Amino acid sequence: MDNRNLFAALRAAFPQDLDTVAVETDNGLAYSWRDLERGTAMIANLLQSLGIEAGARVAVQVEKSVEAMMLYLATLRAGYVFLPLNTAYQKAEIEYFVGNAEPAVVVCSPANFGWVSKIAFQAGTHHVFTLGDDRTGSLLQRAAQHSDRQEPVQRGDDDLAAILYTSGTTGRSKGAMLSHGNLRSNAEVLKEYWGWKQGDVLIHALPIFHVHGLFVAIHGALLNGSRMLWFAKFDPKKVIERMPDATVFMGVPTLYVRMLAESRLNKVVARNMRLFVSGSAPLLLETFNEWKERTGQTILERYGMSETVMLTSNPYEGERRGGTVGFPLPGVQLRVRDDQGNEVPTGEIGGIQVRGPSVFQGYWRMPEKTKEEFTEDGFFKTGDVGKVDGRGYVTIVGRSKDLIISGGYNVYPAEIEGYINDMPGVAESAVVGVPHPDFGEVGVAIVIPKPGAEVEPEQLIGTLKSQLANFKIPKKCFVVNELPRNTMGKVQKNLLREQHKTLFA
Repeated sequence: MDNRNLFAALRAAFPQDLDTVAVETDNGLAYSWRDLERGTAMIANLLQSLGIEAGARVAVQVEKSVEAMMLYLATLRAGYVFLPLNTAYQKAEIEYFVGNAEPAVVVCSPANFGWVSKIAFQAGTHHVFTLGDDRTGSLLQRAAQHSDRQEPVQRGDDDLAAILYTSGTTGRSKGAMLSHGNLRSNAEVLKEYWGWKQGDVLIHALPIFHVHGLFVAIHGALLNGSRMLWFAKFDPKKVIERMPDATVFMGVPTLYVRMLAESRLNKVVARNMRLFVSGSAPLLLETFNEWKERTGQTILERYGMSETVMLTSNPYEGERRGGTVGFPLPGVQLRVRDDQGNEVPTGEIGGIQVRGPSVFQGYWRMPEKTKEEFTEDGFFKTGDVGKVDGRGYVTIVGRSKDLIISGGYNVYPAEIEGYINDMPGVAESAVVGVPHPDFGEVGVAIVIPKPGAEVEPEQLIGTLKSQLANFKIPKKCFVVNELPRNTMGKVQKNLLREQHKTLFA
């Protein structure tokens, strides 16, 4: 039987000479393909030795490292389900994810072991390991005692490979279930579409807890047997310094803005680069044009989401149009519908719906929610609003539910409002996104106090910082007597956005 395990496909693409360099880190370490082969085998053997059931979840909240990537690959290899968690998540968030996903294994940073292990053990998780970004931690100590040979576990296309939590626009986060087939088919399509070739070298400067860094970038390099220049954290100066040694870079708009602020960025340093990809947030036309002028290279913008991996891309050969996300990828069907579900005319705005091999299987333990998000004929309603022009280029206009995309991260106002509304003295709140020169967008909180109560903006933001990831924290808070509403009593967020849009201009 043909093993459809995604790891088997990635492993098959490793170069013949396993002793060549696979990953070079920003602190001078070099990992060979053999190191990746042996390291993932040992971690996979450790996971299998725990006696956990097939399909068990492995939840991971650690700093970026090559070993963290190996843990992801080992989880696939052993046939388990990988659950990456943003390193910025705080106690209340981790409690929810662990309670909801019921992982058999939790891996956290050594510094967080005290509080994370307590949450995990209380939720019934039996195995908690630590993994530092400096090759320390109990995971590696335990894995070192296992064999460095392992046969990838048989998996089918529909078997679950990963669960990615995507914050709900209303209420709690939902776990998007992605299969081995979803991830592998998308990686294979992108390899072809983006013209990956022998000798390509990828600069990997993204976090590895969401789709862009974990799947698009890592699978892209591995499936092509390409070397990675690995940055634990993005540093514009250091990335520019390594550009002459690379051919491919993937980033979010914020990273491009930061590199444009560096005087060393020019056509000479970018001369060997073949491809700059941008995604996870809208790229300003101004950034697109300035990048072209400074480097002689045209950024390729694409569009995807946690539930679908990549859906559209500007062409590799052909016109890359600023302000658009290009065409649906091969195998992806994309249509634009109005609120009644009718097809809209070319160039008209509506809700984007998609169908294709990379579209997820549904939300973890949320059958009703899953059913609600798919049409009768099997299209997924993305929640994004956009249009398709006469030539087939797709443009995303916004999010149907007031999503804020800050520095490439999704911020859902409803989640933050829930925390604010629970605070003493708060009657109601509204969080809206406003333009910001560095992050693209940031949140602003508008709060109504209860009669007779006093709410202190700084204090409120301070309290939020102890509850939520930093990228979700509103940059400003205003206390007002009332919020603008329509006749149905619904808060008119568009008016609030309009009112505060020049706040950071």
